[in-house]
Amino acid sequence: MLIPVTTIALDMETVFTTIYILVDDWYRAQGQMLLNGKAGAKPVFSDSELLTLMLAHDYLPYPGETQYLAYIRANYGRLFPKLANQRQYNRRARGLRKMVEALRVWWLTHLAVTRPMAVLVDTKSVPGVNVTRHKRHSAFSCSAAYGYCTARKLYYFGYKLVMLCTPDGLPMLYDLVPANTDERVAAEAALFQSENVLLIGDKGFIGQTWQAVIADETGNTWFNPKRANQHDQNDPPLEADRMGMADRERIEGLFHQLQNTGRNLERLLAKTIVGLATRLVLKVTSIVLRLLLAQRFNFDILAFSILH
Repeated sequence: MLIPVTTIALDMETVFTTIYILVDDWYRAQGQMLLNGKAGAKPVFSDSELLTLMLAHDYLPYPGETQYLAYIRANYGRLFPKLANQRQYNRRARGLRKMVEALRVWWLTHLAVTRPMAVLVDTKSVPGVNVTRHKRHSAFSCSAAYGYCTARKLYYFGYKLVMLCTPDGLPMLYDLVPANTDERVAAEAALFQSENVLLIGDKGFIGQTWQAVIADETGNTWFNPKRANQHDQNDPPLEADRMGMADRERIEGLFHQLQNTGRNLERLLAKTIVGLATRLVLKVTSIVLRLLLAQRFNFDILAFSILH
C-alpha cells in the first residue's frame, strides 16, 4: 500500500532561522578560528547573520544585492534588526568567501559523503562581460580570455568552470580558469585533489599521454567515449554503462541548477574577479546546503515545501 506524501508550505522565516542555526553552530566550532585573531572591533551585524543572508540569496529571485537587501529590510527586519548597508554587505561578503568554501566542505561531511569510486568531470562557460565590449574596459582583463562554447555555438569573454561531482550530482571540487584554456589543462588543478577514482568525462578530456600522467601522479583512471576515427573503441555495453544518458544528465542537471536557480551564473553582476569568485562560491555552497536541508529537515527549497 502506497502512503501518500503530504506537503506543508515552507516560509522564508523558517528558512532563515534554520540556516542561521546551521551556520552559527559551525561558526562557533570551526569558522571563527579561520579569522586568526583578526584585529578590529566585533561587527554589530554578526558574521553568522551575514553568512545566512549570503547563502539564502540564491533561493530568491533577486539578481543583485540592492533588491535583495531591500526585500529583507521590508519583510524580515525583525530577524536582522542590525542589517548592514549594501556597501558594508558587499565588502564583508567578499572577505568571507573563503569561510563559505570551508563551510561547504564541512557540510559535505554531514551529508555522509564518502570518497566516491567514480567522479563526473565537465566544464561550463562563465562569461565575465559582454563580448562586444573591449577587454581593456573590464576589470577581468588581467585574468579572463575570449573563448568559444561548442554546445551553444557562442563566443564569450570570461572564464571556464571545471566541475567534479559525484554520480548523484553533488558538487565536490571546482575551479575557474580563463575561457581559452584547454579542457584538460583547465581540469588539472581539481583533478590533482582527487586520488584513486574513476574519472568519467566527455571527449574533450581524451589524451592518452596526458591521462597516463594523471594516472601516475594521482592513481586516477579515465573513461571517455571514443571519437569515431579512433582505432581503439570501447566495448558497446561498457560505453552505454559508463557514459550513458544518466551520467550526462546528472552533471548537466548540476549545471542547470547553477544556471537557472537563484542568480543566473552567466549574469552574476560582478565587477571584479573577487566579486565573481564570491558569487560562484555562494552558488555552489547553496546547492550543497539545499541538499543538506532536504536530507536533515525534509525541506524542498525549490518548491518551498516541507515533505512529511
